[in-house]
Amino acid sequence: MSPVGRRQGKVMRLALPIMLGMLSQSMLNLIDAALVGHLGQEALAGVGIGGYAMFMMTALVFGLSSSVQSQTSQDLGARHFPLTRSLHSGLLIAVIVALPLSCLAWWQAPWLIQVIAPADDVTAIAVEYFRWRVVSLTAIALTLCFRGYWNGRQHTHLYLRIIVIVHVFNVIASAGLIYGIGGLPALGISGAGIGTTLSLLLGLLIWAGVTYHAGALTQQKQTLHSLKKTLLLAFPHSMQQVWFAAGYVVLFWLLGRMGTESVAVGHVLVNLSLLLILPGVGVGIAAMSLVGEALGRDDLQAAHRWGIDALSVAGVMLTVLALPMLLFPAAVLTIFFEDPSLIQLGTLPLQITGLMIVLDAAALVLAQALMGAGAQRTVMLLTLGIQWLVFLPMAWWVGIELGYGLLGVWLVQLFYRSLNSGSFLWVWQRRRWLAQAL
Repeated sequence: MSPVGRRQGKVMRLALPIMLGMLSQSMLNLIDAALVGHLGQEALAGVGIGGYAMFMMTALVFGLSSSVQSQTSQDLGARHFPLTRSLHSGLLIAVIVALPLSCLAWWQAPWLIQVIAPADDVTAIAVEYFRWRVVSLTAIALTLCFRGYWNGRQHTHLYLRIIVIVHVFNVIASAGLIYGIGGLPALGISGAGIGTTLSLLLGLLIWAGVTYHAGALTQQKQTLHSLKKTLLLAFPHSMQQVWFAAGYVVLFWLLGRMGTESVAVGHVLVNLSLLLILPGVGVGIAAMSLVGEALGRDDLQAAHRWGIDALSVAGVMLTVLALPMLLFPAAVLTIFFEDPSLIQLGTLPLQITGLMIVLDAAALVLAQALMGAGAQRTVMLLTLGIQWLVFLPMAWWVGIELGYGLLGVWLVQLFYRSLNSGSFLWVWQRRRWLAQAL
């Protein structure tokens, strides 16, 4: 096998468990919706709003994963043993930040839910669900640190094994607590929140147990330098996640101005694209570890090459996944809609979505690869700058002011994704990010 083939094979070996784990998360979201859906439309809407509020809270600590992973991978390449410096710093920051944040969010839950979706008929349900979920924020933050550490050590198979256990337990616990199965109390919406929180706590215990048995939780003196570095790398990625998610809120507000049909079709298109880009995200996370490890060895050429090899792998995978949308858009839309007018409205935008997924490969992979080099701030500024300063203003102008509707917004989004990926490819090829390596 050629050197390029071997490198691409290594990318796939690291990325495949991550991709399968992410896919299982998407499937679990559908199962959760099905479980709660039997309680009525208000319950489903309330859980949806509460779940989105929890997603926003999780985004505030999400950067801990990439911060710990990028530092661990570079320590691995430089053979700076033990590799637990960033892990211990991340765990301490997770507790300091997430614990008071979860208490504040629990207290201010009614206000937070009203800000996100001021719908009086489901507010009480959303608050109830969110309060049970936000209890797990500290567990999520700690889990992100453990996951980043083991991904940085290139043991990505652990993520898949643990998340499958967590998801199976979640389904069993949530079903039992929602409907009172197996002698458990029937708690309805509260049962859904409790079941998910218990599953996350189980996942944390497994991660901690695996890490403890590997000798990575032994007491280690923390330095202010290590804490500061971990926090400075985590903060940009967390802010990127928060404002990127907020951008989708603005997008759906714009679609709401165009009518219910545009919202319905847009919701399907967005969720399809978020599902189908998961392989690209998985390859990107693998590239983060490989780039970091190469930089730790001071092999700058290998670090750059890993990004290009990962991009080639993701490009092929995303192209294959996009083909049904490009070639058979109407058939794909019939899975979601029966109304011919909705299928007609969504046909061309779905084809554009397929093209966007392919064009997104560079941004998905190289953004993660840049974080492996410690360039989280560059990724945040580039991602949010193009989204908020280019895409959203142009979407409003073309879709609403000029009256081109859903198709106009999706054409603007195609331009935005092309610009975004082209910008990341330009930054990667300039190689100035090498100066930002940890």
